[in-house]
Amino acid sequence: MEDNYKHPADEKKVKFRANAISSKKETRVWTLLITVVTFFISIFMSFFSNETIGRASTIVSFLMVFGIIIISILFDLVGTAATAADEAPFHSMASRKLYGAKQAIMLIRNADKVSNFCNDVVGDICGVLSGTAVAFIVYRFLGSGTNSQNSLFALSITAMVASLTVGGKSFGKAIALQNSNYIIYKVAVITCISLGRFKFAKNNKKRDNKKNKIKKNNGN
Repeated sequence: MEDNYKHPADEKKVKFRANAISSKKETRVWTLLITVVTFFISIFMSFFSNETIGRASTIVSFLMVFGIIIISILFDLVGTAATAADEAPFHSMASRKLYGAKQAIMLIRNADKVSNFCNDVVGDICGVLSGTAVAFIVYRFLGSGTNSQNSLFALSITAMVASLTVGGKSFGKAIALQNSNYIIYKVAVITCISLGRFKFAKNNKKRDNKKNKIKKNNGN
């Protein structure tokens, strides 16, 4: 061969082992769940954005578009970091009982789900929302100039949003691949804090319910 690459012995096909991520049943359940969740999130976010952007001023509408782009880039960064992160360092951290280490391991072990939610669900919803917001902004400027000016403005705004989104995600992916473990650990810490506050509030509610029951029993 001209490129000096060798064929496998006896022209046999090279077999590769599949990466063990999750079972077929788990994949089907997750696929169904994320499809339903995405459907309802899209309805809610589309309704919210239409109502908000429709009433907001032009400057606020632009700020909302940039905010949506930033959210899309950040979630894409987290999704990429989850697929690139190494689980081994977090086991030693978990053995030393460092805060957020167990959550980081869970995120890495469920990298397919984390990536699907962050890159696909949030990314696609943000893309739809930013497109809707741009349409509202362009609609407001229609009639204020000639047809050529309106077309030029619409093309410029659409191209700007698309270029910022793609460029931001490209830059974010580079950062995520270089600092995947650090990013996942920070996300794990934030997740741990959020879950801790939720559990704290839930425990306080249970305690209040128990106290109320004791007071009622004593009163009787």
